[in-house]
Amino acid sequence: MSKPTWSSFAARWLNQAESLVLVLIGVMLVALAALLLGTSVVSLVRAMGENTIGREAIEILNSVLLVMMTMEIVYTVAISLKSHTLVAEPFLVVGSIAAIRRMLVITATSTEIETNPARFHNTLVELGLLAATVIALAIATWILRKSQSIKLAEAAPEHEDEPDHG
Repeated sequence: MSKPTWSSFAARWLNQAESLVLVLIGVMLVALAALLLGTSVVSLVRAMGENTIGREAIEILNSVLLVMMTMEIVYTVAISLKSHTLVAEPFLVVGSIAAIRRMLVITATSTEIETNPARFHNTLVELGLLAATVIALAIATWILRKSQSIKLAEAAPEHEDEPDHG
C-alpha cells in the first residue's frame, strides 16, 4: 500500500471542511425558515383576531413563500452534502418560486399604483419579464429532466445483457 500524498490529505481535509460549512449553512437556513414561519403564524393569528386578513394576506403569503424558497435551498444543501456535487434542478425550482412570489406581490399591490401611469407601465414590464423568467426556468427544468431520463435510458441496455444474480 502506498503512502498517502500531501495532496490526498489536503483533498480529504477540504472535503471535510466543505461538509462542515454545508452543515452550518443548513442549520442556519432551517433556523431562519422556522423563525419566518413562526412570524407568519403570529401575523396570521393577529390578522384574524383584528379582522385585517385582507390587508395582511400578501405579507403573510410573501413570508410563507420565502420559507418555501429557504427550505428548497436547505434541500439543495443536503443534496450537496450527501453527494458532494452541485445539482441544478433545486436552483431552478428556487428561481421559479422567487419569480412567482414576486409576481404575486406585484399583482396584489398593483391597484395602489394604477393612478401613476409610468409606474404602472414599469410594473407591467416587470411582470412580463418575471413571466418570461418562469417560462424559461420551466423549460430549463424540463430539458434537465429530459436529458437525465435519456442518460438513464442509454445506460439501461448495458445492464440488460448481464445475467441475473438474484
